[in-house]
Amino acid sequence: MKATVLAAAAAVLAGGASAASRHGHRHAHALFEKKSADTGKECVESCTTIYSTVTGEPTLLPPASTAPPSTTGPATVPTPEPHPIESPGTYTFPASTIVVTETQTDVGGSSTGVPSGTHTLGGITTVVGTGTTIVVPVATTEVHNGVVTSIIKTTTFVCPVAGTYTIAPITTTVPSDTTVTVPVIETFPPGTYTAPAVVTTVTETKTVVYCPYTSQTPEPAPAPTSQAPPPPPPPPPPPATTTHEAPPPVKPSNTPSSSVVPKPSHAPLPGSTTKQWAMTYTAYAETAEGGCKSASEVMDDVTAIAKAGFSAIRVYSTDCDTLPNVGAAVRKLGLRLIVGIFIGQAGCDNASPTVADQISALKEWAEWDLVDLAAVGNEALFNNFCTVGELTSLIQRVKSELGATGYNGAFTTTDIVTAYTNNDVSALCAVIDIVATNAHAYFNPDTKPEDAGAFVASQLKIVEDVCSLPGVVLETGWPNAGVCNGVACAGPDEQRAAIESIEKALGSKAVFFSFRNDPWKQPGACNCERNWGCAEVWGV
Repeated sequence: MKATVLAAAAAVLAGGASAASRHGHRHAHALFEKKSADTGKECVESCTTIYSTVTGEPTLLPPASTAPPSTTGPATVPTPEPHPIESPGTYTFPASTIVVTETQTDVGGSSTGVPSGTHTLGGITTVVGTGTTIVVPVATTEVHNGVVTSIIKTTTFVCPVAGTYTIAPITTTVPSDTTVTVPVIETFPPGTYTAPAVVTTVTETKTVVYCPYTSQTPEPAPAPTSQAPPPPPPPPPPPATTTHEAPPPVKPSNTPSSSVVPKPSHAPLPGSTTKQWAMTYTAYAETAEGGCKSASEVMDDVTAIAKAGFSAIRVYSTDCDTLPNVGAAVRKLGLRLIVGIFIGQAGCDNASPTVADQISALKEWAEWDLVDLAAVGNEALFNNFCTVGELTSLIQRVKSELGATGYNGAFTTTDIVTAYTNNDVSALCAVIDIVATNAHAYFNPDTKPEDAGAFVASQLKIVEDVCSLPGVVLETGWPNAGVCNGVACAGPDEQRAAIESIEKALGSKAVFFSFRNDPWKQPGACNCERNWGCAEVWGV
């Protein structure tokens, strides 16, 4: 039985046609051949579930007893609504609405393409820095009287030593290339969810059409102190751009937030052993139109970044064939990648079409051997695109989705300092491996260019204390043109002085913004938003 997913029902109604393929999706077949679900080559340790009391090392613990699965009534969570179709024809599915009054958790499905053979998929991948015992909810399947049911179980695992562990994966054998679905845990925050009415033509026999729900919770009020740069014109969708006009910086505090419970372990910290780590990169042309660059142009850009001495590149989204084009260049030149999922006004959950497309593109690409870090959102809290709860739930979903295709690296989100200090982010800190911030000293009117490094380092220290996690700076830099902001003046000489200061203070864990100027942006009140290109500081 095949499944058809209508991820943008409203667009189908308006256009009367199936959704067009998006950037990067035409490479799906080739990418499926590249990725492998066989973890035997990765030396990945596996946790052992303790099902009974045994005699052995003192660290072995029996699990809590588990009651048999119970049957419940209809789901009251907005999981995609299935409509079984027996024969071809045109079908109309009425709109439906579900109101969620408190955060709910349910089992959803994550699909991925695999070649013939036996594959281990799904589960929860975690990295521990020392031997520890963890209790986690896992999505799995059980068979009763021949019926396969997806369930959530809470299980205790003993991880005897530091390492990477995949907890409760599912093993399946397929005779040929196919798409398999594994259960993943989905979290739904309170709100009103609507599945719009859909009219669709089905040409297959015995098909299931799924109509996803879209969150209709009220839009938050705009941030009072900043306005995000507008999106570039088509063809690219809105890129993840820095919100520069941030609130006044927060002074470091000697007292960490008391509301955050430190995580017992975290993923290895990305970064560099030299004074240069990474550069931000978007595949948009340096023109007023901002169209997509070709693969050869991307290769030239990445070659210049490598020549400048950087070991990694940060990308914000998956549009403009970013993953295949930048990925190919990074692989050829021996660099590393920081991948991202851009969150905008369209929504802060996996039902948002733009978010769903990016998750799908990452799963299809799946060249995880190149990736050091995945960043979900760029200043999404500060711009009021997400609440803390929504962003936390989305990160959990993305971890499940990408983990099912073999990614076992670190996850984070990145925001300005006040997004961490003005909110209770304890839940968010609990689901990320590394805390990250965007820190631009130019917007502190009391910071001279030569003092930029000390300022950025102080901002990083604040967010590290809030989350009790090691941190990185995923955006920092200085404009090469613009107005003076107090003693912080923009210009080529000032940019060089600021970047040299930042590089000296924490270049090994800072991502410089950005590779070239962005003429397609609005200039902003500072007349600087287009002028953050800094590659010339390194002579490229």
